[in-house]
Amino acid sequence: MRFTIVDERGTISFVDDAFLMLPLVAACAANPSSLRDMLERADQIDRRLRRRVLTGLAIFDEHNVEGDYGSIHESLGTAPDDDEPLFRVVDERTRQRSLEPTRTGLIIFNLKDRRIVQMLNHFYAVERAGDVHIHNGSRYSRRTVSYELPQSWSIVP
Repeated sequence: MRFTIVDERGTISFVDDAFLMLPLVAACAANPSSLRDMLERADQIDRRLRRRVLTGLAIFDEHNVEGDYGSIHESLGTAPDDDEPLFRVVDERTRQRSLEPTRTGLIIFNLKDRRIVQMLNHFYAVERAGDVHIHNGSRYSRRTVSYELPQSWSIVP
């Protein structure tokens, strides 16, 4: 599934296991104002997320400099969906890619506007409240965490 996250500092996009959708939705229940806030909350639920995103951002920043995005353009042109690198939206080409769903879908987490947009979702409908299994980084636990999105958050559609 493609996950695109928008905050005040910009937009990132990545393709990963659709099961990561639930920890990201649950993280929104804490009203994160930034990507870092969202990742801190998500890390309490699923230990894989924060590390993957921060590592992907570090790699993107190492290989791309402002005004020269040849590295990400090349990667987006050749990598299959399941091996696509995480990227920052820096131009029209990356913006367009951040809005392209995979076969399981595209979910946009707009932290600025407190909105979760299900552009296409063939996996599991985003719900305002629910339970998420904790993942310790190696495997899922039987333990769950309950969440409920504040009324200030909207889910579209």
